[in-house]
Amino acid sequence: MAARKRVSLKDIAAACKVSVATVSKALNDQADIGQETKDYVRETAEAMGYFPNAAAKALKTNRTYNIGLLFMDDSQSGLTHNYFARVIESFKKTIEEKGYDLTFISNNRSSAGYMSYLAHARYRNFDGVAIACVDFYKPEVEELVRGNIPVVTIDHVFNDRSAIISDNVMGMKDLLTYIYSMGHRKIAYIHGTDSAVTQSRLKSFYKTAMDLNLEIPDEYIMEVEYRDTEGAQRATEKLLMLKDRPTCILYPDDFATFGGINAIKQNGLKVPDDISIAGYDGIDIAMKYSPQLTTIIQDTDLLGRKAAEKLIDSIENPRTTFSEQVIVPGHLNEGETVKNLN
Repeated sequence: MAARKRVSLKDIAAACKVSVATVSKALNDQADIGQETKDYVRETAEAMGYFPNAAAKALKTNRTYNIGLLFMDDSQSGLTHNYFARVIESFKKTIEEKGYDLTFISNNRSSAGYMSYLAHARYRNFDGVAIACVDFYKPEVEELVRGNIPVVTIDHVFNDRSAIISDNVMGMKDLLTYIYSMGHRKIAYIHGTDSAVTQSRLKSFYKTAMDLNLEIPDEYIMEVEYRDTEGAQRATEKLLMLKDRPTCILYPDDFATFGGINAIKQNGLKVPDDISIAGYDGIDIAMKYSPQLTTIIQDTDLLGRKAAEKLIDSIENPRTTFSEQVIVPGHLNEGETVKNLN
């Protein structure tokens, strides 16, 4: 059986009755070609079974069209992490639409001959790297950020590097203001462990409370790991044992609220009849749970897409792309877990 002839740009140009240059520009999504022509050329190329030679493309553009992703959260939940799984899915979809592949940077520090994150990125010839949900203060992470590879960070800010940030300040302000408007004055906050996200939310919590003339006793503030249902359950039990217990408890994330709900049920209480709760993130299960959770829904699709677009822009247009912080707003889901005390 004869080998199938490889389709060339010249073949596509002949079929479309356009120049080879036009075909090349259309396939490379260049701006001086109309969208209708691009679509026609691409559809024809696909129908003819054209596949660009990755090695030739890399030589011509000095790019590998491969992007690295450094992702690891403290609880080792990986892609079961509801919030970041959705951010990463959006990021992956966007870079693939732009012709790039995604490769995870290994976090296995125990393997023989392991490389630093920067060394790994260089070894793989990544065109750029996205960093999400890691300990950003680790020297190895800072080395990667300060390296000569384009980087975008998600939910953390470094000087002179682009960052895509969920608006945690406004999110917490909206959440606490809503709870206050429902008549609550005894509001506790079980926040996550120290990070840029935690600091933004905690400062916004205290600032909003101050603006509302709302007193927050020290014993109403507790700390647990993010997504730690057992820790949230223990913290909730301590709050419920207080002589002057809160009427509403805020949790670091939606997942952690389920630990709180367990503690509340085990104490013979009901949400929201006896005590109100609120989460943060807007994960699917929280939207389907009854009563529906009061929470801030983060725009994970936009976070992932903006991170991908910013990183690709810095790869393809390094001379004109500014490092900047892109703030992505979330929105309040009033839900059913905050009782109206008015």
